[in-house]
Amino acid sequence: MRDLQCPVRILISAGEASGEMYGAQLIEALHRRNPVIEFFGVGGTAMRAAGCDTVVDSKDLAVVGISEILSHLPKIWGLFHKLVAEADKRKPDLAVVIDSPAFNWRVARQMHKRGIPVVYYVCPQFWAWRQGRVRLLRKYVTKALVIFPFEEKFYRDRGVDAKFVGHPLADLPQPKASRTEYAATHKLDAAKPWITLMPGSRVKEVRMNLPTILESAAKLGTGYEFLLPIAPTLDRSFLESLVGSQPIHLVPEAVSALAHSRAGIIASGTATVEAAMMGTPFVMVYRVTPFTYFMGRRTVKVPHFAMVNLIAGREIVPELIQHDFTAENMIRHLKAILPDGPVRQKMVEGLASVKAHLRGPNDVQKDPADRAADSVLAL
Repeated sequence: MRDLQCPVRILISAGEASGEMYGAQLIEALHRRNPVIEFFGVGGTAMRAAGCDTVVDSKDLAVVGISEILSHLPKIWGLFHKLVAEADKRKPDLAVVIDSPAFNWRVARQMHKRGIPVVYYVCPQFWAWRQGRVRLLRKYVTKALVIFPFEEKFYRDRGVDAKFVGHPLADLPQPKASRTEYAATHKLDAAKPWITLMPGSRVKEVRMNLPTILESAAKLGTGYEFLLPIAPTLDRSFLESLVGSQPIHLVPEAVSALAHSRAGIIASGTATVEAAMMGTPFVMVYRVTPFTYFMGRRTVKVPHFAMVNLIAGREIVPELIQHDFTAENMIRHLKAILPDGPVRQKMVEGLASVKAHLRGPNDVQKDPADRAADSVLAL
């Protein structure tokens, strides 16, 4: 048994941009309760700033799609063993794994084998595909903290101790800087409508999504300003190489860009929730390799791809997937939501309803990260 004078030690593993942000929020919430908790594991800049010793950088795990994961397996396998070896050395009291199921359920299994309680924060979307894999959570996870309201019942019905804590982005504040101030900082024309472009947070998906997004921007022309936030998992030079000489403004973070924009072109994922929290109408897009799409379509069990549509139970934003993801289709939908009118108003109202659903239990004193921290400390 560990000396009671030693601090609590937590392994925390977040494998991509959104999970890394949630991990940083959770670390900060736990530190408010117990400043001497030690954190180590998988993360990036935000988690390091929050106080986590990152044994593995989340950038090194940021791949997408079946064929893409296969090509990266040797590297990922090596990083996985590096993390497990560090866990054997540091002997954590608890493990928290966040999203990234391909990597993190294996982390959960190894921690479970060592008798270490495991919290899964932001659970895999097994309700959407491969529902049989819920057995992995039931076997290896002590507590599941879910961020979408329908997930608690889905997992509880299948024997998982799950709790809905609210979405970490549900109380995302509006930016402090005004649109005029933001325009001056980033050399934008405040008189033009702005459109935020978010092609994804991983290199492969950006390569798949950004060229068509840039084609639509070029066809829309110089009457708009186009903002491209740099995801924490991407390098500026990589985005610059894809953008080339096109008049696209690279900006440091997404939320302010979305809040001040008239509309967005957003790749499927957490960015769609960020747009909803800012009340910014958008078109959802996504493309993967033909093989990944073929395999995925056979197992997907939900009627929508966009998370805001799934939460609402209806189509609030248009979904342009694979062959439907063309510059012409994007422009058609954007021209319907850019001007004031019934189409834009209907989407704004729908996004507001999604935000209300994501706030979580009726406890105004606590945000989702605080509720998650309470559950972690209870273990």
